[in-house]
Amino acid sequence: MGEARGLIVVKVRCEVQLSLSKRAGEMPASPIRKLVPYAEQAKARGIHVYHLNIGQPDIETPTPVLEALRNFGERIVAYTHSQGSASYLASLRSFYAREGIHVEPWQINVTKGGSEAILFAMLATLNEGDEILVPEPFYTNYIGFACMAGVKILPLTTTVEQGFHLPDKKAIEACLTPRTRAIMLCNPGNPTGVVYTREEMDRVAQIVRERGLWWISDEVYREFVFEPEPDAYASVLNIHGLEEQAIVVDSVSKRFSMCGARVGCLMSRNKEVMDAVLRMSQARLSAPQIEQYIATAAHHLPASFLHGMVEVYRKRRDVVFQALQAMPDVLAGRPEGAFYTIPRLPIHDTEDFARWLLTDFSRDGETVMVAPAAGFYASPGLGRNEIRIAYVLKEEALQRAMRLLGEAIQEYRSTH
Repeated sequence: MGEARGLIVVKVRCEVQLSLSKRAGEMPASPIRKLVPYAEQAKARGIHVYHLNIGQPDIETPTPVLEALRNFGERIVAYTHSQGSASYLASLRSFYAREGIHVEPWQINVTKGGSEAILFAMLATLNEGDEILVPEPFYTNYIGFACMAGVKILPLTTTVEQGFHLPDKKAIEACLTPRTRAIMLCNPGNPTGVVYTREEMDRVAQIVRERGLWWISDEVYREFVFEPEPDAYASVLNIHGLEEQAIVVDSVSKRFSMCGARVGCLMSRNKEVMDAVLRMSQARLSAPQIEQYIATAAHHLPASFLHGMVEVYRKRRDVVFQALQAMPDVLAGRPEGAFYTIPRLPIHDTEDFARWLLTDFSRDGETVMVAPAAGFYASPGLGRNEIRIAYVLKEEALQRAMRLLGEAIQEYRSTH
């Protein structure tokens, strides 16, 4: 009657094989940043590294911006509206109006850097498996954004021999497929320094109209044009007939030397696009309050600030281009804008060369860091003999860095 009944606990071990998503597996490492550990090791050995690998300007952030940061008077760091704070949106519209770009309040949405703007543009216009045509070499992170969005980049190859300008209309159309739904241009171009002519822009506009494509325009370097065409478009938003198809992505990062602020925007005159982008913005809540506050001060700077900055980069461009021209067997075009160039080196594997610069090469305790260019291409095998140089250092430092690069190329060739 009083028989005790014991509780038997059975432990079952279930071994489950976990795997990452296909997206995670395809997400590439940044060719700009993946060699950073080697640079840090070089610095730990006492080597001074001249950074030509990343577009981080050494020009000081404008004083009014830093003063705004010091004088931020809010007692709570709070959410802002998902579209952007009212004061910052107003400053953006005024800034663009001074540049001849007129947008209504609903046609602009503040984002967390230009990066989020690019991702939102892709997510709003492209379905998984769709294609976006992009001239290569292109800003390497486009690959990452496309991977996140499930989109395939369709490369349109351009070359240093042609100054990285676009081929004719027939050649562009030959790249398109039934899955192509958008074209994306960075103008002026990162990583090439190309500035597309008005004729090239009209050529693309004709294709976009005829094919019913979206045009995503990365205009982060809009003002950085060294020899401007008198009748060039200020923006794709000013091209007649593309009101429903044009989308602009932009950022304060390079224009005001505020890369760490992470404030950008997306603009379009297409109501459905902007409604979709606003809903995406609501899902991530808001862009950062403090950064919008200080960026407002940046947009109130006089036009002379940007004119002076462009002149600084023009001089730096000349230092780099002249140095590359003097290097035996190096092929480089003359950059027309932004602050980058893609030279072709007499080296078969520039990723190995870029690593070697940090592990084995130095002169008087100094070396240089560059970005191997293969990661700026979608076509396999291209760019392996090219590098990207960001001329973001002062002229004296650039001159020394370019001398080091020339000596390194000769030594690497003789030993490899």
